[in-house]
Amino acid sequence: MFKKILTSALIAGAAAGLIAGLLQFFFVQPILLHAEMFETGQLIHNGSSAAQFDMPPYEMQRNLLSLAFAMLTFAGFALVLVALMNVAESRGATINGRTGLLWGIAGFVVFHLAPGFSLPPEVPGSSAADIGDRQVWWYGTVLATALAIWLIAFVQNRLAWIAAIVLFLAPHVIGAPQPEFFAGTAPTEMGGYFASRSLGVSMAAWSVLGVLAGYLWSSSDEA
Repeated sequence: MFKKILTSALIAGAAAGLIAGLLQFFFVQPILLHAEMFETGQLIHNGSSAAQFDMPPYEMQRNLLSLAFAMLTFAGFALVLVALMNVAESRGATINGRTGLLWGIAGFVVFHLAPGFSLPPEVPGSSAADIGDRQVWWYGTVLATALAIWLIAFVQNRLAWIAAIVLFLAPHVIGAPQPEFFAGTAPTEMGGYFASRSLGVSMAAWSVLGVLAGYLWSSSDEA
């Protein structure tokens, strides 16, 4: 069983991470590099900058490291996802490529959409609260959202669904840590682009991860 979990997770995670890395290179990294130029003073926000994000210069080391990091990150996500698929299958759930898509969307909601609702991705140079406080809130939000989705999916009673709603809302009612004042070197429009594209790339990668993990898991049962 451990070999089955490890094999399915590593293949699905590597593929999803590769896609995430490539999408980030084309859609996210140009914005990130432009924001870094504003942060270091190479560009000045005076309202006259072109509203266009050119492809970043080809930096072999940085791009390869980013790609490797994305693949390792999604391999870790895949291990968690496949382990939970195993638990769900033992409780009677059907695991295949089609249902895997739902698992992938759930993973995106847990790790990206729910935390990003109150603590969106930030470009370099943005004001932010203490990183320790943000990490604690992020972990709490991830755990609460994951438990809420599990209750909705696998516990069929009203009390569980009420508890799920409370878990969904609690982190945002409490509120994410915020800076004392909002300020940043990059234009606010750039921050919007960065947040939306980061979430879009994550959604695509998690969808691929869920489909591949479910397909590989079901295929290993048939083999």
